[in-house]
Amino acid sequence: MTRKPRTRHGAPAVDMEAIAWDAMKRYGFRPQFSNAVMREVGSMEEGDQKWPRHSTKDLRALLWSSIDNFDSMDLDQIEYCEKETNGEIHVQVAIADVDNRVPKNSRTDRHAALNGASIYLDVATFPMLPLKLSAGITSLLPGKDCLAMVVDYWVLPDGNIRYGTVSRALVDNKAKLVYEQVGAWLEGKVPEPDNVSIIPGLADQIRLQNEAAVRLRQKRTGQGSLDLETIEAQAVYEKGEVRDLLLVEKNAARSLIEEFMVAANRTMMAFLSAAGVPRIERIVRVPKHWDGIVLVAAALGEDLPDQPDVKALARFLDRQREKDPERFPDLSLTIVKLMGPGEYAMLLPNSTPIGHFALAVMDYTHGTAPNRRYADLVIQRLIKSVIDRQEVPYTPRELEEICQWLTDQEKQSKKAERFMRKAAAAVLLRNRIGEIFPALVTGASMKGTYVRLLAPPAEGRVIEKERGLRVGQKVRVKLLGTDPYKGYIDFAFVDYA
Repeated sequence: MTRKPRTRHGAPAVDMEAIAWDAMKRYGFRPQFSNAVMREVGSMEEGDQKWPRHSTKDLRALLWSSIDNFDSMDLDQIEYCEKETNGEIHVQVAIADVDNRVPKNSRTDRHAALNGASIYLDVATFPMLPLKLSAGITSLLPGKDCLAMVVDYWVLPDGNIRYGTVSRALVDNKAKLVYEQVGAWLEGKVPEPDNVSIIPGLADQIRLQNEAAVRLRQKRTGQGSLDLETIEAQAVYEKGEVRDLLLVEKNAARSLIEEFMVAANRTMMAFLSAAGVPRIERIVRVPKHWDGIVLVAAALGEDLPDQPDVKALARFLDRQREKDPERFPDLSLTIVKLMGPGEYAMLLPNSTPIGHFALAVMDYTHGTAPNRRYADLVIQRLIKSVIDRQEVPYTPRELEEICQWLTDQEKQSKKAERFMRKAAAAVLLRNRIGEIFPALVTGASMKGTYVRLLAPPAEGRVIEKERGLRVGQKVRVKLLGTDPYKGYIDFAFVDYA
């Protein structure tokens, strides 16, 4: 009889990878590539791509760099800036030319369309494209010549954007940088990273990029962009076991890339709009439940106008972050739920965009991550049809169907991610039954009462003595039990903290 593996605490080991595979299937995704897809990709080689040399710029000499997670190999974009004499900063964002290797209706394309995006479940990542492509041939990794679509725009001294264009180019990433290292350096917390200092001019290049990002950020903040801060705990694994839950924190480097991508996506929308082709916009609608947001603010002693006002909401959130940073993530989550999720929508030429309420912009899409998101691959094909003066590759009806499918798949992927976070937290806590933890009440309704532990940042349900608890209260709870396979963590209320 084969013994089941056990953890260092003696409890039976939990196969988190098996749980992740099951979650993929449960929420409607295909967790592995078919043999036909693998054969299709297996026949590709790094240097056999076909591209129109006459219309492709050679931009390999520019000091391109990327900033991403330390373990990311599926690099979608790299950046480069130049400051001009009038104070404007010319930004160029090179985006991996994925369509060159993944043509519409190929077997690989159909798999990517079905899942809709890469799914990140901590213990396992389920890439939208086979790794030979996304982490190899179509990735903008250093040390090789890469085909890309380059989006350029100018950041004015006041933070406004002057849109440029989109063109084909050959690029060469000079440095693969990491969010945490670059962010800490830009914030003055650590010395200049070694992989920055060894490349002449790179430190000044990153500082200039940060200057452009600060301008963009200040402009969007003035327009009412919402600076939300929801809790997303990432499980840390060691030899297959959950060792900790860590929060992904914002920093200057993450803000830099966020601002550059928002501006690049807006530039692509302007490019497609000028060409008069149907396109996909990324939207967050004006909140249907604005009255609920008003009530939330009133409970905290603040007044919001009766009609949706993104600037007023942004000011309210800024005050709450400063007043009560501990509870701000839970307030952010409440606001996100009342606003509603992001969606994809088809936009006809000369139509009025719906806009992105949270970003405080009207012209926004997803086009900067074609290795990881299918909408971005569709946008890339639309852009290429304009550059090459060819027929638009999608009808409005096809784009409508793609938008609906991708919106639904994104909702399912978020459910899978939430489930895996709960499963990981259940594994981490299962040897601490009976312990008492400080926590915040995050939900209290007919559906149940929920809390988030302050450390580790795990969420669970209060199933004993929960009556009378209200959202925002600081309490102490006793851990009663966990079930990683169902994603359950159960508590009993002990007293108020």
